[in-house]
Amino acid sequence: MTDKIYPIAHAKIGTQDGFRLPRAFSKDYPNLVNASGYIEVLSENTFLVRLDTEEMENADETESLMLSLFLDFLMKDAIKNPSKLIPYTQEMSDEMDDLLADVELD
Repeated sequence: MTDKIYPIAHAKIGTQDGFRLPRAFSKDYPNLVNASGYIEVLSENTFLVRLDTEEMENADETESLMLSLFLDFLMKDAIKNPSKLIPYTQEMSDEMDDLLADVELD
Protein backbone atom coordinates (compact mmCIF):
# COMPACT_ATOMS: atom_id res chain seq x y z
CA MET A 1 0.00 0.00 0.00
CA THR A 2 1.37 3.40 -0.92
CA ASP A 3 1.97 6.05 1.71
CA LYS A 4 -0.70 8.69 1.39
CA ILE A 5 -1.48 11.42 3.89
CA TYR A 6 -5.05 12.66 4.28
CA PRO A 7 -6.04 15.70 6.33
CA ILE A 8 -8.66 15.12 9.01
CA ALA A 9 -11.03 17.58 10.65
CA HIS A 10 -12.99 17.55 13.89
CA ALA A 11 -16.56 16.34 13.51
CA LYS A 12 -19.30 16.59 16.11
CA ILE A 13 -22.27 14.34 15.43
CA GLY A 14 -24.93 14.51 18.10
CA THR A 15 -23.09 14.08 21.39
CA GLN A 16 -20.13 12.27 19.83
CA ASP A 17 -16.80 13.80 18.85
CA GLY A 18 -14.79 12.33 16.04
CA PHE A 19 -12.74 12.95 12.94
CA ARG A 20 -13.87 13.41 9.39
CA LEU A 21 -11.80 12.05 6.50
CA PRO A 22 -11.81 13.69 3.07
CA ARG A 23 -13.70 12.08 0.17
CA ALA A 24 -10.38 11.25 -1.51
CA PHE A 25 -9.79 8.59 1.17
CA SER A 26 -13.08 6.85 0.29
CA LYS A 27 -12.23 6.94 -3.40
CA ASP A 28 -8.69 5.63 -2.89
CA TYR A 29 -9.66 2.92 -0.37
CA PRO A 30 -13.33 1.99 -0.85
CA ASN A 31 -12.71 -1.35 0.87
CA LEU A 32 -11.91 0.46 4.14
CA VAL A 33 -14.86 2.86 4.22
CA ASN A 34 -17.12 0.73 6.42
CA ALA A 35 -14.34 -0.66 8.59
CA SER A 36 -14.32 -0.24 12.34
CA GLY A 37 -11.41 -0.46 14.71
CA TYR A 38 -9.67 1.51 17.40
CA ILE A 39 -7.14 4.27 17.97
CA GLU A 40 -3.86 3.72 19.80
CA VAL A 41 -2.44 6.95 21.23
CA LEU A 42 1.32 7.03 20.72
CA SER A 43 2.02 10.53 22.08
CA GLU A 44 0.26 13.85 22.73
CA ASN A 45 -0.11 14.59 19.01
CA THR A 46 0.25 11.18 17.38
CA PHE A 47 -2.11 8.24 17.19
CA LEU A 48 -2.37 5.08 15.15
CA VAL A 49 -5.63 3.83 13.66
CA ARG A 50 -6.02 0.07 13.57
CA LEU A 51 -8.85 -1.34 11.49
CA ASP A 52 -10.50 -4.67 12.14
CA THR A 53 -10.77 -6.16 8.66
CA GLU A 54 -12.19 -9.44 9.98
CA GLU A 55 -15.40 -7.62 10.91
CA MET A 56 -15.58 -6.34 7.34
CA GLU A 57 -15.32 -9.90 6.02
CA ASN A 58 -18.09 -10.99 8.41
CA ALA A 59 -20.25 -8.09 7.19
CA ASP A 60 -19.78 -9.29 3.61
CA GLU A 61 -20.84 -12.79 4.65
CA THR A 62 -23.91 -11.39 6.42
CA GLU A 63 -24.85 -9.35 3.36
CA SER A 64 -24.40 -12.42 1.17
CA LEU A 65 -26.61 -14.45 3.48
CA MET A 66 -29.31 -11.77 3.51
CA LEU A 67 -29.23 -11.47 -0.27
CA SER A 68 -29.44 -15.24 -0.61
CA LEU A 69 -32.43 -15.41 1.76
CA PHE A 70 -34.16 -12.57 -0.09
CA LEU A 71 -33.63 -14.24 -3.48
CA ASP A 72 -34.90 -17.55 -2.06
CA PHE A 73 -38.02 -15.75 -0.84
CA LEU A 74 -38.59 -14.20 -4.28
CA MET A 75 -38.16 -17.56 -6.00
CA LYS A 76 -40.64 -19.29 -3.65
CA ASP A 77 -43.13 -16.46 -4.13
CA ALA A 78 -42.76 -16.64 -7.92
CA ILE A 79 -43.41 -20.39 -7.85
CA LYS A 80 -46.44 -20.00 -5.56
CA ASN A 81 -47.92 -17.03 -7.42
CA PRO A 82 -46.94 -17.21 -11.10
CA SER A 83 -49.93 -15.07 -12.07
CA LYS A 84 -48.39 -12.09 -10.24
CA LEU A 85 -45.25 -12.15 -12.39
CA ILE A 86 -44.86 -9.37 -14.94
CA PRO A 87 -42.55 -9.96 -17.90
CA TYR A 88 -39.72 -7.45 -18.27
CA THR A 89 -40.29 -5.90 -21.67
CA GLN A 90 -38.14 -3.93 -24.07
CA GLU A 91 -40.28 -0.87 -23.33
CA MET A 92 -39.44 -1.18 -19.62
CA SER A 93 -35.77 -1.48 -20.47
CA ASP A 94 -35.92 1.57 -22.75
CA GLU A 95 -37.70 3.60 -20.08
CA MET A 96 -35.05 2.64 -17.52
CA ASP A 97 -32.28 3.59 -19.96
CA ASP A 98 -33.96 7.00 -20.49
CA LEU A 99 -34.24 7.57 -16.72
CA LEU A 100 -30.59 6.71 -16.15
CA ALA A 101 -29.16 8.42 -19.24
CA ASP A 102 -27.85 11.53 -17.43
CA VAL A 103 -26.95 9.86 -14.14
CA GLU A 104 -23.24 9.90 -13.31
CA LEU A 105 -21.72 7.71 -10.63
CA ASP A 106 -18.62 8.59 -8.61
